[in-house]
Amino acid sequence: MPGLSSEAAEELLRGLPDFKILGLLHGASNYTFLAQLGPHRPAVVRAVYKPAKGASPLWDFDAGTLYKREVAAYELSKVLGWPRIPPTVVRRKAPHGIGAVQLFIEADGRHFLGTNNAPVETWMQIALFDVITNNADRKSGHCLFDKDDNVWVIDHGLTFHVDQKLRTVIWDFAGRELPQELCGDVERALIELDRGVLARSLEDLISPGETRVLKRRLRGVLDPGWRFPEPTSAWSIPWPPV
Repeated sequence: MPGLSSEAAEELLRGLPDFKILGLLHGASNYTFLAQLGPHRPAVVRAVYKPAKGASPLWDFDAGTLYKREVAAYELSKVLGWPRIPPTVVRRKAPHGIGAVQLFIEADGRHFLGTNNAPVETWMQIALFDVITNNADRKSGHCLFDKDDNVWVIDHGLTFHVDQKLRTVIWDFAGRELPQELCGDVERALIELDRGVLARSLEDLISPGETRVLKRRLRGVLDPGWRFPEPTSAWSIPWPPV
């Protein structure tokens, strides 16, 4: 919704009482719904709804946690200032129970591996975010372009695991140093995770062990010797890549 602040969008997603399922979004491995929230005028509020009980069981991620990880990724992105993740909240009152509700982005079909004109800095921020969050599933189609050429990234349910899980299509920066202009953002996130708003935000979203490892990753990328990681095998690239 053009001109809507993230805080205002979060309140709408949490508070609008009318919650109508418009349909199932195809292509997702878990139940993902397009929904309409109201009453709100003049614009319709459309959202993506991922109920906790709609997630397929996984051997390496605890059941019922994927929707929380979606929200945790958004909370971290707010503190860092990047990448663009649509406002995402925990919604308790919803047609299929508690889950993540995310503002729907009108995308035009472009993505990372297709034709796009996003600056290199945008992809570097996304790649760094995926390293920090230990994203196990960064597909090209998770990078959406809106009509103003902004890149929005979605699908962060497989993040924050304590074991190394990085799988991504964005390996363009392998071996590069952390850009100086991003150091301050990472430092701010680390401070907020230690004793600030981010610590409070993540308290009910990821486990204490996952929070400790997240701090370790943030400190790690600030080390002068740190470099963007290299792929280690074919497993490092998700399939399908889009």
